[in-house]
Amino acid sequence: MSDLRKVNIDGHEIEVDGAMTLIQACELAGVEVPRFCYHERLSIAGNCRMCLVEVVGGPPKPAASCAMQVRDLRPGPEGQAPEVRTNSPMVKKAREGVMEFLLINHPLDCPICDQGGECDLQDQAMAYGVDFSRFREPKRAVDDLDLGPLVETHMTRCISCTRCVRFTTEVAGISQMGQTGRGEDAEITSYLGETLDSNLQGNIIDLCPVGALVSKPYAFTARPWELTKTESIDVMDALGSNIRVDTKGREVMRFLPRNHDGVNEEWISDKTRFVWDGLRRQRLDKPYLRENGKLRPATWAEALGKAAEALKGAEKAAGLVGDLAPVEAAFALKQMIEGLGGVVECRTDAARLPAGNRAAYAGTAAIEDIDNAERILLIGTNPRDEAPVLNARIRKAWSHGAEIALVGPAVDLTYDYAHMGADRAALARVVEMGGSDEIRGRRSLVIVGQGALTEADGAAVLAAAQTVAANTDSGLLVLHSAAGRVGAMDVDATCEGGMETVSAADVIYNLGADEVEIGEGAFVIYQGSHGDRGAHRADVILPGAAYTEEPGLFVNTEGRPQLALRAGFAPGEAKENWAILRALSAELGNALPFDSLAQLRNRLVEAVPHLARIDEVPENQGPALETGPLGDADFRYAVRDFYLTNPIARASALMAELSANAKARAQSAMAAE
Repeated sequence: MSDLRKVNIDGHEIEVDGAMTLIQACELAGVEVPRFCYHERLSIAGNCRMCLVEVVGGPPKPAASCAMQVRDLRPGPEGQAPEVRTNSPMVKKAREGVMEFLLINHPLDCPICDQGGECDLQDQAMAYGVDFSRFREPKRAVDDLDLGPLVETHMTRCISCTRCVRFTTEVAGISQMGQTGRGEDAEITSYLGETLDSNLQGNIIDLCPVGALVSKPYAFTARPWELTKTESIDVMDALGSNIRVDTKGREVMRFLPRNHDGVNEEWISDKTRFVWDGLRRQRLDKPYLRENGKLRPATWAEALGKAAEALKGAEKAAGLVGDLAPVEAAFALKQMIEGLGGVVECRTDAARLPAGNRAAYAGTAAIEDIDNAERILLIGTNPRDEAPVLNARIRKAWSHGAEIALVGPAVDLTYDYAHMGADRAALARVVEMGGSDEIRGRRSLVIVGQGALTEADGAAVLAAAQTVAANTDSGLLVLHSAAGRVGAMDVDATCEGGMETVSAADVIYNLGADEVEIGEGAFVIYQGSHGDRGAHRADVILPGAAYTEEPGLFVNTEGRPQLALRAGFAPGEAKENWAILRALSAELGNALPFDSLAQLRNRLVEAVPHLARIDEVPENQGPALETGPLGDADFRYAVRDFYLTNPIARASALMAELSANAKARAQSAMAAE
């Protein structure tokens, strides 16, 4: 039951929950309170003292608003609401004093600091500081840390707010950062000089309120006021993290997270943040034709003519929808190939996902349900690699008391869990446990991964997961590993027999599916953005746009449609994916019934109405699957190398370095001395 209290902030009386801190109450009242160490998603440290306010009738000194709750305030002498002032002479003097202390040792290297232009210390020194310093002694200096290839450190700038320490410990679940020493000898450091072993470490760059932690790959490349900012959606995993794409001219310079409480909160994984160099390398920027076993550049007319000729002459045509394809492209490909009497398939990893049954392929739970769950069962999934931000959310639930259980090989998930076993027999035992009243009475969640569904008994595993969810009144979340998969399933880009049916075709239209081996014999038309496995096997290459270069609809793992917006243009002669398919359909003499993206989306929404509900999670419906016999093998996880899961990541030099570092770390022998 909420404990509502009235409080008077700068003359405005508001009613808030008594458990709120004063800084939160001030935010609700629309009053800005400066802060460095306080962050709403981290524990309270109370060590920067920038958020001082005056509590009327309290002690004759300012109080830290981040560490005092509203319920701790005393009412006025006649029972009036307690009064807090954020703009009194006492507060002004206190803030100026704190800022003067903070700048005692801070180097004045703003002209060459990468944080310049978006630095909290700069902004707050302007707003709350003074234009002089009484400090005449030499400034102290601190050695920089080597935290690895992602985070560059300038520790002399550090103001010891400890945000990085709290994030790595509480959210990322690693314990390599901490603070040593006291007084002027206090410094943030890493344990025994280790580099950070986390795929969420880039978030400490955003958290750092000064220039002590900055992005190593982005260093000295651009200033924030030179960049064009575009709000978009990430496709490196199926979570659909909300991101901001910053471009300078035609080049993507960096990716930053956007806050979305229902999806990624305000975190993104390191692959999402640093994959941008992969958008510049190995790009397909002109059409190619294979002649005498070698690819040669061609014109668009030649390439489309050759592709149309092959499709017209095909006895059996098939289309493959890749992991990064937006819904519009999948829909256009399905219409074009099925118009020729062919089949389309998006389950390129042979996952046994049932077509048309959204409750089975997208699940019945929302990502947000993790926050309130008291029990979470993971089946055949390693969320630390498959969706690191989702894993941080599970860790948050665990830190609030949730019990986690895992069916699958034991791995380090950054939190404790009950290991039920690694094989199908363990899952069968979980199903047999049934739903006791004790389990039914608690909020619970079943999360099943793609690795569990790609084996021959994948349908039986999914049915077993549904049974466990039904027995325990749990929500079911299917954790996909491909950003385009749920959207392609929504438009029913599936066929009977799946990949076996596709492999029997004599002409295969490959829309960015680079994770599949296509056998000899078939004529392959490849449409994609990077020269990866799909392009190596192709007879005709049609260069398409990457996810930052065209507007597109992506449906995340819980079934939430989200819009990615164009941040730049595709290189060379590359075109938007839907436009290539529209042009090719005209060459085939059977033009698709739309001439613009808006017309295509109207057709799409007519066919699949829930795709019009952007950023909403529909209630997923569908019958329970028939249970079948489970095999006896151990579960295998869908992601084997977190950093190299798609063609954009494989084109990135930084991702290759991170992958090599992760392998070396896993193989390094531990010293016994």
